[in-house]
Amino acid sequence: MWQMHDGWGWWMVFGWLWMVVFWGLIIWAVYAVLTRLERKPPTPTPRDEDTPLAIVERRYAHGELTTEQFEEMRRRLTGGSGPPARVA
Repeated sequence: MWQMHDGWGWWMVFGWLWMVVFWGLIIWAVYAVLTRLERKPPTPTPRDEDTPLAIVERRYAHGELTTEQFEEMRRRLTGGSGPPARVA
């Protein structure tokens, strides 16, 4: 009657095992959250229409550049040899 702890040895082993599993899950969750936060979004690949000349033409079409600015930028980008600009 006084020796009630005779069977506690196995429960102590299972207790340690569950504690190791519990802390392993906590550490894994923290690691997973941190690596997800550090992951950077993929950098966009340049498209064919994103050439410098295409960007200048698009800016000119949107009215961000004057005709003189557009002509100067186009001349610099093409090395002075380019088709004449279509001025609307």
